[in-house]
Amino acid sequence: MIRRIRQVLAIHVGLALAAIACSAGAAAAQQTPPPRWNGPDALALVGRAVARREAAQADSGLRSYHARAHGFVFFLAQIGNEGLSGPPRLVKADELKNEVYWQAPDRSKQVITAWRDGRYLPTDVNYHRDHLGIVTGNFGDLIRIGEGDEVRDAVHPLSWAGLAAYDFALGDSVAIRGPRGVVRVREVRVRPRSYARPLVVGTLYLDAESAELVRFRFSFTPAAYLDKQLESIDVVLENSLQEGRFWLPYRQEIEIRRRAAWLDFPLRWTIRGRWEIDDYDLDVAIPPAVLAGPAIGGLQQAERAVPGDSTWDRPLSDAIADVAAPLNREEMESLRLEVERIAGAHALAGLPASQLSAGSLSDLVHVNRVQGLTLGAGATLALAQRRLRVRPSLAFGTSDERVTGGLSLEAGLGATTLHVYGRRRIRDFSDVPVISRAVNSFTSQEGGDDHGDYVLLDDAGIGVDHPTSVRTRVGLELAIERSRSVDVAASPANGTYRPNPPLGAGSYRIARLRLERLGGGVALQHDLGGSLLIEGGDGPTDYVRAAADVRWRTALGGTSLLAWARGGIGSDGLPAYRSFVLGGRSTLPGEPFRAYGGRRYALAHLEWRFDVPAPAIPLGSFASTGHRVILAPFVAAGWADRSYAGLPWAPTGGIRPVAGLAAELFLGLIRVEAGVGLRDGGFGLSVDVNPDWWGVL
Repeated sequence: MIRRIRQVLAIHVGLALAAIACSAGAAAAQQTPPPRWNGPDALALVGRAVARREAAQADSGLRSYHARAHGFVFFLAQIGNEGLSGPPRLVKADELKNEVYWQAPDRSKQVITAWRDGRYLPTDVNYHRDHLGIVTGNFGDLIRIGEGDEVRDAVHPLSWAGLAAYDFALGDSVAIRGPRGVVRVREVRVRPRSYARPLVVGTLYLDAESAELVRFRFSFTPAAYLDKQLESIDVVLENSLQEGRFWLPYRQEIEIRRRAAWLDFPLRWTIRGRWEIDDYDLDVAIPPAVLAGPAIGGLQQAERAVPGDSTWDRPLSDAIADVAAPLNREEMESLRLEVERIAGAHALAGLPASQLSAGSLSDLVHVNRVQGLTLGAGATLALAQRRLRVRPSLAFGTSDERVTGGLSLEAGLGATTLHVYGRRRIRDFSDVPVISRAVNSFTSQEGGDDHGDYVLLDDAGIGVDHPTSVRTRVGLELAIERSRSVDVAASPANGTYRPNPPLGAGSYRIARLRLERLGGGVALQHDLGGSLLIEGGDGPTDYVRAAADVRWRTALGGTSLLAWARGGIGSDGLPAYRSFVLGGRSTLPGEPFRAYGGRRYALAHLEWRFDVPAPAIPLGSFASTGHRVILAPFVAAGWADRSYAGLPWAPTGGIRPVAGLAAELFLGLIRVEAGVGLRDGGFGLSVDVNPDWWGVL
């Protein structure tokens, strides 16, 4: 029976691999009708749009306007998982109110009249001045961002020069709902004729009757980025019809993503701005003094709130919660998927083609009891217009004198990624990390307290990762994997290491299917994410295995509830290195560490999170420990059975409940967790970096 299930699973995974690997190439054929680049209808519509835009700049009948803009600028961090697919963390938030003035033909001025900010992690970020205002005139004929330091003089598609620089293809006729009702528009896809030039890739939405620009969603070619740390800049501009005659700015979003130029590392910094513009007064008299000076004047820095100040009608945290969308991924992720499809085989990331690489700091140096001090290095080499990435890695354990490492190839097929790999590695057998690797290196070396149980894996395989929507992904993999037991080879500075359990099980042919719903981001009132992994193996024993992970968060007044649950089940033939384990830190604090495990397990955790005041300790000129501490009383329960002979974990003998209290200190960077086992009265205490940061450590 198990063999039959494994065969069926392998067949379906293999078929899905082939289907998804071909999906990017078949995407054009699946569209109805297929895009026709530079067809006469597309060129005629774009020509009308260019003519209307040029005429409006010359003499639109609008002499001037005054408007008010309300915006947020967020500084975000994405950290520590492969592909950086996890939700961003909020580092800093700024809320601004600007007075906007425009006078024909192309003079504009913005005055920042109100500005407040909040810091949620230590940072000294300073924004370019144009990040603190809106875009007027849809950028003009030449697009500049970051005061010309990030992008300079990229040709606008709706300019006479743009007609020669871009290809155009008509898309669907769609209805867009704006502040003045529904507008019927035509989609026009835009791609560069040469990706070696600083140009844009995206979609124009032109009014079906007038050919006026209603919406523009776009990104840039790599040649457009002047800063080597820029990964991408994505922009959404929306206009609305004022007094039935003039298309003027209504809503704007921009996202600027940066990563290290010299190191391929799972850490991304993002500036995301969101603006709404309204209260237009047309053809007003603007004194010349108002338009004098820099393009964005007014306040030079955020102001602290004072008692009785009525500038803001609610706390910044409430305002952020009401505009949670700009902190989350839907708008910009959908834009990136769209431009990836338009660009096809052309990569759009602006980072260097060749970099050193590390999946975490511990990939460079770490300590455990089976390898001792281990040093590693890696690299990323981009080929074939950067759609093919070669990633070699190498590491050496000074105690076991074992060389590990591997080679992987990743091919971008539109939004889909195909990867082929071969590697040798020593890893903790559990799917669920219980400690940051950096902290584990310290406790291992200094106290002989290693929180891993290790297996040596030699594996090779092929897989594909495909986004089915903005927040959901499917991953498929076929692999050959050999597992072998390893012994303790190192000695700590103090204490002694416990034995490493025998986890080797021989060679298996494996098929894996992974479904994942990503977290939505910060400031959401309610969020649900999780994953499901199903695999089957054929080797010394046949087996099937399924593991699920669900995470849920919801607001509760001024507090929140966080719940997560994990579970797994395997057949009788499940090899030991694919089994499940729990107990102790990060699973059941208060119970003995990894005392329980087997072929089946379930684990659930519920905590109530709230802020309490705390004294702030300065940390230099730009940060402090923060004025608040998060307290989180929690309850958890775990269960496991069908354990293995010869391994140190046993069945739980029923449900093992625990209760405890967690505290998150230093702006949430440090988590202290204390728990008591309710069956036996055991106590456990752990201090670690917040699990959100474990991936980079």
